Amino acid sequence: MNGQEEKKRQLVADGLKSIWFPFTQMQEFTPDDVLIIAEGKGVFLRDVDGRDYIDGVSSLWTNVHGHRKEQIDRAIREQLNRVAHSTLLGLAHEPAIVCARKLLEIVPKGLTRVFYSESGSTAVEIALKMAFQYQQQAAGGDPRKIRFMSLTNAYHGDTLGSVSAGGIDLFHATYRELLFPTVKAAAPYCYRCPFGASYPGCRFDCLSQLENLLAAHAHELAALIIEPLVQGAAGILVQPPGYLKRVRELCTRYGVLMIADEVAVGFGKTGRMFACEHEDVAPDILALGKGLSGGYLPLAATVATEEIYKGFLARFDEFKTFFHGHTYTGNPLACAAAIANLDVFAEERVIEGSGEKIERLTQGLTPIASLNHVGEVRQRGFMVGIELVADRETKALYPPAERIGHKVILEARKRGLIIRPLGDVIVLMPPLCITTEEIDRLCEITYESIRAVAGE
Repeated sequence: MNGQEEKKRQLVADGLKSIWFPFTQMQEFTPDDVLIIAEGKGVFLRDVDGRDYIDGVSSLWTNVHGHRKEQIDRAIREQLNRVAHSTLLGLAHEPAIVCARKLLEIVPKGLTRVFYSESGSTAVEIALKMAFQYQQQAAGGDPRKIRFMSLTNAYHGDTLGSVSAGGIDLFHATYRELLFPTVKAAAPYCYRCPFGASYPGCRFDCLSQLENLLAAHAHELAALIIEPLVQGAAGILVQPPGYLKRVRELCTRYGVLMIADEVAVGFGKTGRMFACEHEDVAPDILALGKGLSGGYLPLAATVATEEIYKGFLARFDEFKTFFHGHTYTGNPLACAAAIANLDVFAEERVIEGSGEKIERLTQGLTPIASLNHVGEVRQRGFMVGIELVADRETKALYPPAERIGHKVILEARKRGLIIRPLGDVIVLMPPLCITTEEIDRLCEITYESIRAVAGE
């Protein structure tokens, strides 16, 4: 064994002994599962052995313009030469101010105030607390409104408030005794709808139930929270056209605040800067994360309307302040990365140039959809979910112990692609900078890997 091999072996051993990996059953996590990344460039990641892999999930849905994007690298280095961190509690700094201004120029109309944090979960926690406190103390609020409505299959993060708003039992059921109850509306899952995916009234059935629940509970609802267009962690469940717009209309009709959780879908992943743009929707509160800093550093934002902001204005001794904050809220390095990220979007006209890539991705998915154990391929922009089934005709699931999704991603890794499954749904979500040739390779490897594990 040479020195490099020995170093890698020791790193793997140390990692398994010392790190508790997220969303991982450590008892079954073996040295063969541990891939140690050394560096990255563009859409590629390189391991310690020098092998390159397409980053097919954008380093967990965060990377936008590729790894080692020079403009973002430079912005972080320049900021590091000034100051790495300074609190926003009673102080301010230029990167946070500039980042907020730039963000407000592009978010949906009516959103005017940026509250920073570090992750999507905290952005959602802040949105929930903000909506609740607004109802308790604002002139336009209603102190009876103390509950929230969310959707089945929802995922809004892993802190307790965001878990309460979630709806995936695999992730959330364990903590049920710790959570506050929410009113749950059925989310569209057309592939497994009892009427079938082609049933023309499917979305109206979901919306009818949602409207009935709003009518019954509006008097006690502080807000409704939704992942616009795509429920990501649920398996890339794509909402039917018009669904989001109707949800906004219903929230307005019944006087319920609307929180849009765009942590996963924001910053170009759906083909627009924000998913809400597709249906001309403006939420009352917008939660952002992941791609905000280009996938470089932890940064999130909760963006609210002026009406909500004004609900917290009062004399000091009335104690209507929003008592929330984090140590690294608005970190200068992260804000500098975000500013550069937004500049790249504008200068390189990233959104305008994404149409051809999305179409190429759609074409590349066609052969995958024909495989016998692929039940459905779901796509919105750069977000793709490939649902694997034991029987295509009955839509029967594989037994969980078979870990088909996990086997597929290991096959893909052998072929030079890093992807991650959601159960037996294979997720593809490459950085927006991916080329059409790289998209072709992404789809080819995915096809080959599914076929190798599940058959033709």
